[in-house]
Amino acid sequence: MITLPLDIQLLFAGILFMLGLVGVLVRRNIFFILMSIEIMLNSAGLVFIIASAYWKQPEGQAMFIFILAVAAAEVSIGLALILRVYHHYRTLDVEAINKLKDKE
Repeated sequence: MITLPLDIQLLFAGILFMLGLVGVLVRRNIFFILMSIEIMLNSAGLVFIIASAYWKQPEGQAMFIFILAVAAAEVSIGLALILRVYHHYRTLDVEAINKLKDKE
């Protein structure tokens, strides 16, 4: 089994987190923002798995399962909200929704 050094693994998790953060800050579509938040949650879970493997403790894996459960709940609620926003405003663009907010 090939193992990577700890710093390379953490660097990969950090790059994933930064990609998710850039997606949240740059994208204007609500759906893509939700996917970027998922990438950020998965990178945080990856750090727990890396630490769990490094210290040979099972708590990191248990925490990752908790993160997956939170992510599943976040996706289900987020998609329901996205559907409601789309049916109400007929767009998923955050800036357009913000402009339409004053015209109601």
